[in-house]
Amino acid sequence: MFTSSETPIIASIVLVVFGILSWGFYRARPYGKLGILAWLQSVVLMTPWLLFFGLFAAGIYINIVGVLFLLVASAGLYIYIGRQLRNAGQDAILRQRANSRIADETAQRTTSIENSDGLAVPSPQPKPNVITIPEEDLNAIRSIFGIDTFFATETIAYQEGAVFRGNLRGEPEVVHNRLITSLQERLGDKYRLFLVESTDGKPVVIVLPSLNDPRPMTTAQKVFAVVLLVATITTCFEAAGLLLNFDLFSTPERLPQTLPIGVGVLLVLVAHEIGHWVLAHRHQIRLSLPFFLPAVQIGSFGAITRFESLLPNRKVLFDIALAGPAAGGIVSLLMLVTGLLLSHYNLALGFSPKAFQLPKEFFSGSILVGTLARVVLGSALQSSVVSIHPLVVIGWLGLIITALNLMPAGQLDGGRIVQAIYGRKTAGRLTLATLILLGLVSLANPLAMYWAIVILFLQRDLERPSLNEISEPDDARAALGLLALFLMIVTLLPLAPGLAGRLGIGG
Repeated sequence: MFTSSETPIIASIVLVVFGILSWGFYRARPYGKLGILAWLQSVVLMTPWLLFFGLFAAGIYINIVGVLFLLVASAGLYIYIGRQLRNAGQDAILRQRANSRIADETAQRTTSIENSDGLAVPSPQPKPNVITIPEEDLNAIRSIFGIDTFFATETIAYQEGAVFRGNLRGEPEVVHNRLITSLQERLGDKYRLFLVESTDGKPVVIVLPSLNDPRPMTTAQKVFAVVLLVATITTCFEAAGLLLNFDLFSTPERLPQTLPIGVGVLLVLVAHEIGHWVLAHRHQIRLSLPFFLPAVQIGSFGAITRFESLLPNRKVLFDIALAGPAAGGIVSLLMLVTGLLLSHYNLALGFSPKAFQLPKEFFSGSILVGTLARVVLGSALQSSVVSIHPLVVIGWLGLIITALNLMPAGQLDGGRIVQAIYGRKTAGRLTLATLILLGLVSLANPLAMYWAIVILFLQRDLERPSLNEISEPDDARAALGLLALFLMIVTLLPLAPGLAGRLGIGG
């Protein structure tokens, strides 16, 4: 079933996978039932990937219906285990809060001691930091805390505001909403309240002046965005010309020939940005104009869009980040599938009007594209040259652009999705790993080097923290995010020649 060169590779992959699962179980076991349930969630999320790639490596073909079934079943089981995990952890959380409240009440009763004259004096406190918030405002801020929300025990200067250490006394989302409401009632729109984790993993409250809010675009930035838009339109048509085997800059009179492909790629870019704007409008978040990134090779690398409002929580970050790739990806996928169906129809009739003549290697350049092409076109992929409809090329370019923006790095959509689901620490590590991987891939593909440079200089920083950085997205959002990352991988990952041959792609 396997060649002698492929067997060690497959065995190594299997050993690595089981090693990761065993290590996760070893780390989870000390936490009892909660740890085992959390470990099972990770196993459930990995199972479709393992089955898909494992059977793929074994030469067993799973059609798109089977893949979707695996993903849906995995997502459903992930959500079910998540509910069991929350139920199992509820008692532990309640016990922890009760013990914490008792400890704090005991500390309150012992904060005063009697001196030698019998007078009550405060217990010794660390020397306070210099806080720039006016004393009147600082007292008003301190008054919003309470034993039933956030019990503040220490105030530390931070930038132009202050950090309040203490103990969280309720669900983060509920507590955060109550604190914000109380702060606005006392001081209006003068300050912003962030609920985040400190370096030791404990919740802290940070209050900063609203003067630090994101600023709207300047006139110069708007002009630059328009210039980039014009440049991107130009590169989309130039990329179409290169696909048609001519240089548009040298032969501008052939511009009409590039319109179908160029406009198709632009349609994907517009759908992507509309997705962001629709969800941002729903959550009342302001977005900047998109800064499109022109690229001659594929037309565009997408766009950089900044948030001009503070995000209320990580759920909103996830929704807005995912909406763009979802819209652009769906449009691209519809174009690809429609193009493949039209190609199949034309091949069945024996003619191919306005068809592209593509080498068989094109379809092994992407697991997703190759799989869909194998399902629709069948044995036609065994020919050295395959006639396909132009919509296939447009859909493929759209999927590549979408997948590049889903890479888990910095302020890319994929980086924002990872930050929303797993937090800033994991997002930072994956950003570094992505840049290293792109650097290695760039040794064989110059396009990867260009994209790595774009991320390094323009997109490497993480998104600024949400007002409520502690509350995590629900399990359904986590499953959708992992599905998006999975589709990114199968779009960008090529088929090995041996596997492509066993699947009937190529001669």
